Amino acid sequence: MSRTNTTKLGIGIALLVSFIIVLVIFFMPLFEGKNGLDYLDNLYNSISKGSAYYIPKVKHLVEDHGSEVVTLNLKMADGATARAVEPLLATTGVTTSIEANNLMVNGDLATIFHACLTDTDAAYHNRGEELEQKYGAGARATLFGWWNVLGAMEKDLKRQKLFKAADLTHTVQAKTVECAYNYYGIEPQNIKERWAIVLFSLVFYVIYTVWYGYAIMFIFEGLGFELAAH
Repeated sequence: MSRTNTTKLGIGIALLVSFIIVLVIFFMPLFEGKNGLDYLDNLYNSISKGSAYYIPKVKHLVEDHGSEVVTLNLKMADGATARAVEPLLATTGVTTSIEANNLMVNGDLATIFHACLTDTDAAYHNRGEELEQKYGAGARATLFGWWNVLGAMEKDLKRQKLFKAADLTHTVQAKTVECAYNYYGIEPQNIKERWAIVLFSLVFYVIYTVWYGYAIMFIFEGLGFELAAH
């Protein structure tokens, strides 16, 4: 440990104090009524939603698969769940019946998928009122119902060795239903429209990290601490 260097110590303290001031400002509700962390979190969520609209692509996969009439035995968690999700399928025109916690379905897979994608598209675009009018349930409840239906469908299709249909069912579930559920209520944005704030936030993050590092380095050097060479 060498002598104290007041110049470096002063620089380090100034950097650390200014770092803390910026940090306090960042966590104040100065960004459209939100703190900086919430604002950027919402921004990146909206941008990621804008790039996660897979429904048109999945619709093409359903069309390529074509019509396929199946008889399914969907094992739900309990009878209440089976009764709750039956309207999702009944409105498509397929035949349904319930036996205990089993939802029996007979109909065209493409019809089921298109009905699911229609509901999912409404939820993705935050049109929850359409689903409320259709089923008397909110968007998230409807999507969770479809998630349960598709999960049970995938299992039963695999049991019947209809693996292509099972894979398509999983794609519909993962790429559309889960995505719409996770992003419901968020307005999608294109990164091209917000590139300036995105670039600024990334550059600021790098500078702010280095800022803290230099503050600590100057403080320790100012106090006389040095790395010993071996």
